[in-house]
Amino acid sequence: MKTRTLRQTVFLPSPPAAVYLALTDSRVHSAFTGSKAKIAKRAGGRMTAYGGYISGKVLGLWPLQTWRTSEWPKGAADSRLEIQLAPAGKTGTCLTMIHSEVPASQASRYAGGWRAFYWAPLRRYLKRSAK
Repeated sequence: MKTRTLRQTVFLPSPPAAVYLALTDSRVHSAFTGSKAKIAKRAGGRMTAYGGYISGKVLGLWPLQTWRTSEWPKGAADSRLEIQLAPAGKTGTCLTMIHSEVPASQASRYAGGWRAFYWAPLRRYLKRSAK
């Protein structure tokens, strides 16, 4: 099966520690997405987001996971998700997402999904929580 790698870089209005917490803490993740998430705090643990639509396994120190959705093609291996965080300006974060081994037939859809269902709500949540 052909696969693609998605790379996206976004700038967020909070320090890396706040972004890290939003991506790794089940309660905060659920708050910014508006959907239930459960994220293990140890390597080898399972993770789910968007009420089970997304599932995977924590591979090591976050942010490194396997990743798939409930619409994943039959027989396709899990993809791999890596997120890098770096300070940007006085209080911001530059987030780089590398999502590899995504089935080519779904890559453009997931690229848009990251923007619409992760980066936009995360930015709104971080702006609200900074006030």
